[in-house]
Amino acid sequence: MAEKGRYVYEWPRPMVTADAVVFRFARGKARLLLVRRKHDPYKGDWAIPGGFIELDEELEDAAARELKEETGLVNIRLEQMRTFGTCGRDPRGRQITIVFMGIAGSRQSRLKAGDDAAEARWFDIDKLPKNMAFDHREVAAFAIKRLKMKKIYRENKSRW
Repeated sequence: MAEKGRYVYEWPRPMVTADAVVFRFARGKARLLLVRRKHDPYKGDWAIPGGFIELDEELEDAAARELKEETGLVNIRLEQMRTFGTCGRDPRGRQITIVFMGIAGSRQSRLKAGDDAAEARWFDIDKLPKNMAFDHREVAAFAIKRLKMKKIYRENKSRW
């Protein structure tokens, strides 16, 4: 049995991250939370909050931790949405992300950028920024489609 923390395999393995797609409803619009990257790769571009999973961390806990570190948001109920792993999605090497989705309540809208996020902001789902990092435009499009299938979206849309 290998020692804890020792790498057993000699060949390269993919990196694994967890991302948190978070929406909120405000002023008659559904909004998506994005962070502006503070560091390369894609410094200055917008991204879905997320990051690398710790070795002893559960996937959902990693998504919640990254969400808190990068935006200040806590207590968002997250559900696993989909895994994205297209080769070449991250210039640093083979990277797979497990994406979680959540909806912030009306009192969960105040943001505070931190960690490797220079800024955190809510964007209208129909007016996302052009400069999005990695494959996050594709991730956002998938999540928006999924949001529109949810009952909470249809109920909120009827009140707009």
